[in-house]
Amino acid sequence: MRLSDLQSKNIVNVINGKNIGNIIDVNISMDGTIEYLILETNKNLFSFNRDADTKINWRDITKIGEDVILVNTKL
Repeated sequence: MRLSDLQSKNIVNVINGKNIGNIIDVNISMDGTIEYLILETNKNLFSFNRDADTKINWRDITKIGEDVILVNTKL
């Protein structure tokens, strides 16, 4: 699977059913494993702060489907 395939999917939290955001990047460790997804959650035109982005640990992903990625996280 390519990063572009992941970026086209909605990220949904299984705890509350909300759409969390869109994948804009991933963090990959030195051994080549994905550590976490970086989501763009704040769509404010005046916010250019990278700290506003949300990080989802790879271990919190419960299912990657055709159209959606389900995550189990407390956001």
